[in-house]
Amino acid sequence: MLALQLSKENEERLEAMASRTGRTQEAWAEAAIIESLEDEEDCRLAVERLQREQPGTPLEEVERRLGLAS
Repeated sequence: MLALQLSKENEERLEAMASRTGRTQEAWAEAAIIESLEDEEDCRLAVERLQREQPGTPLEEVERRLGLAS
């Protein structure tokens, strides 16, 4: 269980977005937290690889692996 204290402005923004989309405020908060965690994990992994001097994967290779190459 997590309780968040938002500023009045952000609470109003969240309420408005929930109302417009039909998603609950909790669903919006959970999605935002998950996205933020994933972004932070990706960033830390990239930094660790750079520190270990591991090569990255070129975008073209990622696209090919995912079947997105044109």
